[in-house]
Amino acid sequence: MQNQTLTIGGMTCAACASRIERTVRKLEGVTTVAVNLASEKLFVEYGDPQNLAGIKEAVIKIGYQVLDKPPGVKITIPIGGMTCAACASRVEKAIAKLGGIESASVNLATEKASVVYNPQALRLSAIKAAIEKAGYQALDASKDWAADEDRLRKERELKILRIKFIVAVFFALPLLYIAMAPMIRWVNLPFPKALAPMNFPLIYALTELALVIPIIIAGYRFYTVGFKNILHRSPNMDSLIAVGTSAAAAYSLYNVWQITRGNFNAVDALYFETAGVIIALILLGKSLEAMSKGRTSEAIKKLMGLAPQRALIIEGGEEKEIPIDEVIPGDIILVKPGAKIPVDGTVTEGQTAVDESMLTGESMPVDKKAGDKVYGATINANGVIRFKAEKVGSDTALAQIIKLVEDAQGSKAPIAQLADIVSGYFVPIVCAIALVAGIAWFGAASAGAVTLPPGKSALEFSLTIFISVLVIACPCALGLATPTAIMVGTGKGAENGILIKGGEALETAHKIDTIIFDKTGTITEGKPEVTDVVAAAGIEEEYLLSMTASAERGSEHPLGQAIVQGAETRGQKLFDAENFRALTGRGIEALIKGVTVLAGNRKLMEERGVSLAELEAESDRLAAEGKTPMYIALKHPDSADMRLAGIVAVADVVKKSSKQAIEGLHKMGIKVAMITGDNKKTAAAIARQVGIDRVLSEVLPQDKSAEVKKLQDEGRKVAMVGDGINDAPALAQADIGIAIGSGTDVAMESADIVLMRSDLSDVPTAIDLSKRTIRNIKQNLFWAFGYNSLGIPVAAGLLYLFGGPLLNPIFAAAAMSMSSVSVLTNALRLKRFKAVRPAGNPA
Repeated sequence: MQNQTLTIGGMTCAACASRIERTVRKLEGVTTVAVNLASEKLFVEYGDPQNLAGIKEAVIKIGYQVLDKPPGVKITIPIGGMTCAACASRVEKAIAKLGGIESASVNLATEKASVVYNPQALRLSAIKAAIEKAGYQALDASKDWAADEDRLRKERELKILRIKFIVAVFFALPLLYIAMAPMIRWVNLPFPKALAPMNFPLIYALTELALVIPIIIAGYRFYTVGFKNILHRSPNMDSLIAVGTSAAAAYSLYNVWQITRGNFNAVDALYFETAGVIIALILLGKSLEAMSKGRTSEAIKKLMGLAPQRALIIEGGEEKEIPIDEVIPGDIILVKPGAKIPVDGTVTEGQTAVDESMLTGESMPVDKKAGDKVYGATINANGVIRFKAEKVGSDTALAQIIKLVEDAQGSKAPIAQLADIVSGYFVPIVCAIALVAGIAWFGAASAGAVTLPPGKSALEFSLTIFISVLVIACPCALGLATPTAIMVGTGKGAENGILIKGGEALETAHKIDTIIFDKTGTITEGKPEVTDVVAAAGIEEEYLLSMTASAERGSEHPLGQAIVQGAETRGQKLFDAENFRALTGRGIEALIKGVTVLAGNRKLMEERGVSLAELEAESDRLAAEGKTPMYIALKHPDSADMRLAGIVAVADVVKKSSKQAIEGLHKMGIKVAMITGDNKKTAAAIARQVGIDRVLSEVLPQDKSAEVKKLQDEGRKVAMVGDGINDAPALAQADIGIAIGSGTDVAMESADIVLMRSDLSDVPTAIDLSKRTIRNIKQNLFWAFGYNSLGIPVAAGLLYLFGGPLLNPIFAAAAMSMSSVSVLTNALRLKRFKAVRPAGNPA
């Protein structure tokens, strides 16, 4: 299956998004399609790669644009030394010959070459070298990244919208004043006598017409798009505005014609200000909407802004600074203190601490040495390192995170389905309501069944109703309710190191009532550590640990290595061991400075006749706490027998954040279970330390998913938190799979949510973010449905029927504009979300 994300131009409301979805879904080979109105993206999954051209053609055919991003990097290179057209042609040919060039054109007048090339196949330095070889100077190039194209396009659109709005307001304010001032007789407003409607009706009418024409021109897109969609039998919000304002303008033009024929009373039936002010208000709403939409995608802009633009590579033993897009796998890169690491790779020389907070949210720098991984966009804090580039361009961790967030923001939550269904039928239903209401009121008014407002004819009255219904309906609010909240919610998650893979995961997470944690590497650190050193009478703890670690230096067993590391961490001096022997399944034996050291389990001690009675109680206590007691016996040269010297206890210690994370989940009313292959005693000890409700012990790796299924069969909504390959089936089986960022790629692929910080305190944060996002979506949908459910009947004259006021179309337009803005503003409140983390776990 092929996945593609296309940027769509020309969408104005939910009806547009719904129409594109219906059209693309009908195409052969298309399996999944989703349109995000807020981000203006079409996400489509299809079988045959050749289907993409058909998908684009189908979208264009119904009146929208497919705004393809250039696949490569577009650069502009100033060129010196060109004197004629032949020079320009020569440079163009020299560049075009290079492999990896997608297009090249040279402008003699500006002395610049515009080149689009594939940075994975060709370096900028090679393009410059080709220009130099042709006999000309290649100066510093400026670059337009494909990722910025979308942002620049939206900025241009916003700028155009603002200009249109300013033009519309500039003419709409005097138009409104001229139309209303003569009617407000109780206030003596200044008014030019030359425009007095009773004395100079034709001049008055033509002045209004002259003022409304620039406004209609500013809002021309409502008419071109709106009427085109009506002809395609798929009306949208633009269609409602176009029909409503056209009706007002056409009726007014008819009355201007009446005035020219001598019917001066027609001057009271001009509605140019209604059309003009409606367009101005809608343009205001669209401008505010565009600004708010831009803010919903700030998270991706921040992530994109993290990437450095240049890298310092070592070539031929010398330092050379090159643009980031020229770095290729295998390059050796030098990073100095305070500089950003340009791409992903492995350290080959040097030691340093790296600030990875921009990727993981963890503020503490991470120590790096030869063999450790480093990631692009992270900051080298103090040392100088060299590393080998391994992943560049779209393969870096940062690029993958950006892709993940973009995909999540474009996905749909199940809660959006109702809004999508309604949006598909909304505009035709509104048109029908407007038409029926207008005809019904005209019939009732003509028959004298209703009292008309002073100075209004039956036609004017019914036209006001017709226009108000068309203008007040707001399909935009319905279309923006869900995607804007998902965009802000997933973006906020990314800022906190929580990658949520889609709207469905975001929605399901808020329903979770049970969370299963894998023990090893999730609740615990995943590697054994020395926790206790218990010395027998007459033995010092330091001596005991030093002798044990010296003996264990020759061991490859994880417990032995943990003891060596523990001694080194405590600054203990280690000695050379002689006659080392590994006693399989029992322990080890070695000679240290003439002293025989025996370290191992109870079975080994019993074999050698070593009495454990002195430390029996301590041994039981340590075992009850889930620790592994290793018995140490020593035989000095002057001693005849082995004697128990003490116990060194080793355990896979609990992460500092585990207890606080589980307490946070309990406060949310979520039950917590732990799954492990350990025995019941060890598992129970860990569970007591962190407050686990339910322990699933002695579970084989292949049976973990079956345990998840059992809980689901009890009617529970289950999340699984794990990090290893053996957790992948359970992560996939769970309603929500949560992978620890330090875990395997397989686990992260199987998960719905990835915690980049490997900190369990992010689990309650992810659940909390989900709850708040879904609450925000419900608020948006309630407002969108509520607004339309109340607004349309009021506009249709429901209040007037019972003696209340008649809604003016101008107020209807203002309400419609503000409804979309209110939904977007409410979604943006999620930007204030802050992860509450326990002390010692900074964000």
